[in-house]
Amino acid sequence: MRIHRLDIEAFGPFATLQHIDFDQLSAQGLFLLNGATGAGKTSILDAICFALYGSVPGARQEGKRLRSDHAAPSAEPRVVCEFTARGRRFEVTRSPAWDRPSARGRNGFTTQQAKTLLRERVAGSWEEKSSRNDEVGAELADVLGMDREQFTRVVMLPQGDFAAFLRSKASDRLELLQKLFGTQRFEAVERQLVQQAAEATRAVQENASELKLLLDRVAAEQDQLGFTAAATPIANTSIAGKEPGQDPESWLASAEAAVDAEWKRRLDEAAAAESLSNRRMEQLQEAQEKVLRHGRLGAAMQRRVLLELAAPRALENKEMLGRHRRAAVLSGHLEAVDTAARRVEAAAARTAGIRGKLVTAGLDPKNTASALEGVKASSAVLEARRPDEQRMEEITARLMAMEGQRAEHQAAAEASASVLEQLREDETTVESQIQPLEPLAGQLTELERVAEAAVELVEVVARHVTASHTLDEVTGKHLQARTQAQDLRQQWLDVRELRLANAAGELAAALESGKACAVCGSTEHPNAAEAVRSALSLAQEEEEAKERFEASEKVLGLLSEQVSSAAQVLAGLAAQGGSTDAAEAESQKTSAQEAASAARGAADSLEKLRARHDAIAKRIALVQEDHEASVNAAAQASSAVQLLQEQSAALASDLAGLKGDFPSLRERLEALTAEQELLQAAADADRELEQAEQGREDAAASLEKALTESGFASADDARREILSPADVVGLEKDLADFDAESSRLDELFASEDLVLAAKEASIGELPLAETELAESKLLASNAADEARAKTLSAGLAGKSADTVSRLGKEYRTLAQDGREPRNRAHMLSELADTVRGSGDNSYRMSLNTYVLAARLEQVAIAASERLVAMSDGRYTLQHTDAKAARGAKSGLGLEVVDEWTGQRRDTSTLSGGESFMASLSLALGLADVVQQEAGGVDIETLFVDEGFGSLDEQALEQVMDALEGLRDGGRVVGLVSHVGEMKQRITSQLQVVKGRHGSTVQIGEAVPV
Repeated sequence: MRIHRLDIEAFGPFATLQHIDFDQLSAQGLFLLNGATGAGKTSILDAICFALYGSVPGARQEGKRLRSDHAAPSAEPRVVCEFTARGRRFEVTRSPAWDRPSARGRNGFTTQQAKTLLRERVAGSWEEKSSRNDEVGAELADVLGMDREQFTRVVMLPQGDFAAFLRSKASDRLELLQKLFGTQRFEAVERQLVQQAAEATRAVQENASELKLLLDRVAAEQDQLGFTAAATPIANTSIAGKEPGQDPESWLASAEAAVDAEWKRRLDEAAAAESLSNRRMEQLQEAQEKVLRHGRLGAAMQRRVLLELAAPRALENKEMLGRHRRAAVLSGHLEAVDTAARRVEAAAARTAGIRGKLVTAGLDPKNTASALEGVKASSAVLEARRPDEQRMEEITARLMAMEGQRAEHQAAAEASASVLEQLREDETTVESQIQPLEPLAGQLTELERVAEAAVELVEVVARHVTASHTLDEVTGKHLQARTQAQDLRQQWLDVRELRLANAAGELAAALESGKACAVCGSTEHPNAAEAVRSALSLAQEEEEAKERFEASEKVLGLLSEQVSSAAQVLAGLAAQGGSTDAAEAESQKTSAQEAASAARGAADSLEKLRARHDAIAKRIALVQEDHEASVNAAAQASSAVQLLQEQSAALASDLAGLKGDFPSLRERLEALTAEQELLQAAADADRELEQAEQGREDAAASLEKALTESGFASADDARREILSPADVVGLEKDLADFDAESSRLDELFASEDLVLAAKEASIGELPLAETELAESKLLASNAADEARAKTLSAGLAGKSADTVSRLGKEYRTLAQDGREPRNRAHMLSELADTVRGSGDNSYRMSLNTYVLAARLEQVAIAASERLVAMSDGRYTLQHTDAKAARGAKSGLGLEVVDEWTGQRRDTSTLSGGESFMASLSLALGLADVVQQEAGGVDIETLFVDEGFGSLDEQALEQVMDALEGLRDGGRVVGLVSHVGEMKQRITSQLQVVKGRHGSTVQIGEAVPV
């Protein structure tokens, strides 16, 4: 990377635009950056860093404002840097955030945000790359290959930091090296290994907890069985190996055997109890069955007596039901005769009623068939012409509607013509009102701008007066404070002069004749000074005077800042016209506001009139269209009316003969339809009467034949034997119940139980008494309860045996699965301890420190190449990983080797000049290594900071030779120094000159002495 040009404006101490041509400075490969203290040499380096990274190095980012306090209030701070990197030429422009004077701001200022612009020179012209801060930052970081921390360490070599690096502890060196080489990923590896080891350890602990839980559950199963078990052992699951104690595998096997034996014992007890319970239950069942058999025998004998008493009534019911069934065969014939008679009566009544209606309608009731055919023929003719009549009705309706539309369209045309004439008169009137308002309304924007500017001017004038008073007040305070500070300074100097004069008197009081003076060595003291006061009181008085002076200096500094700020505000307001006469500004505001108000009124009136004119024009167009449409519609309606009148007259002539005495074919057709329906009903009634009479004759003949076959003399005899359905159901149920009871009794007395009971009764084997039966039941119940208890106990033991067996299998499987995690946890734990610098790591060196130690070794080798040349072959730097004292971490040790004596010693023992040469060599070596780490980025421009004043003439010569060696390959080196000899040796110089109104830069050639 090579820097070509730097432009600075309103930045740091530089108030005006400063242009620095580094190509001109770099012509000789080595240039000097000098200037008085506080002139701004470091600010040039800050400007380069700000242009490339948007911030300045280190603590200066927080400790100073970037915008120059000497710049004009409206001057924008800006840094432009043109450079080449990786064969591409770029120009980056940055402006930090700053406060710009504003008449509208609440406090007189408006905050301007930071701005960035990146351009690249392509084919001889500049092309814009981006103007976003984040995009520019990402682009430059990719091109430069270094972050800001690396850039300030590699390109801008601050000697003080590397001198501290030489004397620092390993932990302090670790922080700097880690920032430069970006080895945080190795710390991440350390954390990842520690995390993995912790997770593996947790997995082992979880496995141990699960195994212990399984053993506890086995012990709990033993407790449930009621026998004492051995104490639960601790599972052998530690990471290092098995712990001492009872083997859980053996304990588990013995527990399984004990539970299984207990289960088998309880099974035997349950089997014996079950056998006894079965015998007791069989005896009870036999006694209960005998009681039941004899009870059923007694009940069956009672039912047989009742059945014999009900036998006569059952026979009578059976005969009655037989007669009913014979008569029921004729019920269908009887019902058919009754139904046919009712049909004949109904048909005769309907026929008489319809004939009466025919007579009333004037029709012949005797010849209904021929009359019906004539009516049907007439109806067919009229129905065929019905569409013509409907068409004539539609034409008549359309004719009436069309005549109404014609009248409406004619009235609308007349009304629209009247409205159109009135609208045209209104349009002419509005146009005459618009014409005089247009010129005045056209000036509204300009007049409002003038009025706004006049209002702002009045505000600025008022604020200018206030700012002027504030400045006068602060200036008075500042003059008063300066006078007081000068007085206090003079008092301090007077007291110090008095103390110095009194010091001579104190020395004179200690002189003795013949003894040498401690100051001049003379043994004669002809005119000894006299002491006025004691040294202690004068020193205290001097210290108090100094403190008063320094306090006044602080007050004076604060007031100076207030004066500067007030002057800056006043200048900004003056630039905005604040010095204008207040009365004149107020008059201008009044005139401008009146003119703007008049123009605004004209504009409002003009806007309303134009809106009204547009509305009238639109209304005229719409009314014109409506008028033309109404005229056309009226003409079309007239033509349609004439055509419909002709069609209606033709159809009326054709249908006149078919209507007869009726107003329309529809009404005549309705009358014929009514006659047809009446004649059709008469014909249907005659036919229905004939059919009913024939059905009555057929039903009577069928009944007569059925009476002869059934044995009944007449139909009335048969009707008397027919029972109601309820009576039939009751008789059938009684007979069925009698037969069913008889069958059940036969089956019951033939059953094995009753036969056995009858046999037992005949031989005198009666059932047990109630007391004896209850005693047998109690014995059986107790035996069953005992059997159930024993069975339940055996079941619980069996369940426990299954559970213990299953838990044993789970334990062995889980223990086998946990062996590999325990080994892995042990390995990860040792590896994590090693990379963290503990455990078996005797050097207590972490992985991150180990990597940085390798980098530091490279830096020491690169630095030694230059230190050998600077120290005339005496010193080299060497990395050491010797163990630190008291168990501290090792790996980042650095020592200097004295080749003249062959001794190694700590870098903190170097003298001031030697320390400078070592730190410079270290900085250059570190720059080389970091440059390689950054992807081989070429650093063609270097800046070396102050520190040359501690070198003697020979050492300075050697250091200069080493720096001139840096120019090999086209590298440019800029030295920041106050040393006079450096100014004489280096002819190409960039001088920074400070002044009351800011610093300036100039490029000059020194004249060799």
